Amino acid sequence: MRFMIMVKATAISEAGEMPADMEQLKDQMDAYHQELAQAGVLLDGAGLRPSRQGWRIHYAADGQRSIIDGPFAETKELLAGYTLIQVRSREEAMEWARRFPAPFGRGNECEIEVRPLYEQEDFEPGGALSPV
Repeated sequence: MRFMIMVKATAISEAGEMPADMEQLKDQMDAYHQELAQAGVLLDGAGLRPSRQGWRIHYAADGQRSIIDGPFAETKELLAGYTLIQVRSREEAMEWARRFPAPFGRGNECEIEVRPLYEQEDFEPGGALSPV
C-alpha cells in the first residue's frame, strides 16, 4: 500500500522563508528519509516551492481549460512538501507518520496529512471501486 505524507503549507512556507534552525531541520528530514530508505519503504520525498512559482489549470464544465498563476490565497489548502512511502498496512504508515520531524521546526505550528493512494487493484473487479 502506498501512502503520501503531505506537509501542509503555512504563511512562512508560502513566503519562501526558511526556518531559523534550517540546518538542524534539514538534518532531521535527511535522517528520517534515510531511515525510510533503509527500511525499504521510501518511494520519494521533496519540498515544494511557494505557490507563487506555480499555476493551476481550471477545467470548466464545457471542457475549456484556463491557467491561473499563483500565488494562491488559501494557504491552508496548499502543500509545502511530501513523502511517498510503500508499506504493508495503514498501521505501519501511521507509525512512520508519527515519526515525521516537525516540518517547520520548533515553535512553528503546522500539520501533515496522510492519505493512501489508489492502487491498480482498486479498479479491477472486486476492488475498492468495483460496483459489485
